[in-house]
Amino acid sequence: MLVGAMLAGTTAAVAQYTIDWFTIAGGGGTSTNGQYSLTGTSGQPGAGATMTNGPYSLTGGFWSVVAAIQTPGAPTLTVVLDPQSNAVTVSWPGTDPAWKLQSARDLAPPVTWTEIPSPYSTSATNTWFMESSPVGTKVYRLYMP
Repeated sequence: MLVGAMLAGTTAAVAQYTIDWFTIAGGGGTSTNGQYSLTGTSGQPGAGATMTNGPYSLTGGFWSVVAAIQTPGAPTLTVVLDPQSNAVTVSWPGTDPAWKLQSARDLAPPVTWTEIPSPYSTSATNTWFMESSPVGTKVYRLYMP
């Protein structure tokens, strides 16, 4: 009887989050907040306004021109597109020169990653690379050879 009560409590805790309507699509990276992790692409299939519920939000639509693929164990990449200059800045915390930046045109197998040669720009706490006017889809990741 005690086991049944424990399982009933677990089921109730899990049931508080649901996705009632969805589309499964390929691509994407991993998003995590420490407690939850999502790998792939999740969202409304059409472009639209941001959907929110408490601290969570999801914007449906199309992938942007640039994206960062987070490599487990690597510093977190940030990719920012300046719409006025059409320049992309890829940055990450830390200045360890062992981490190398790579880019790819898409994530369709087999993915072809090309190393972006260093030196990269650095400050006391960050490293970054700036690319002027990228064309088409561009995906970035860090790796350690």
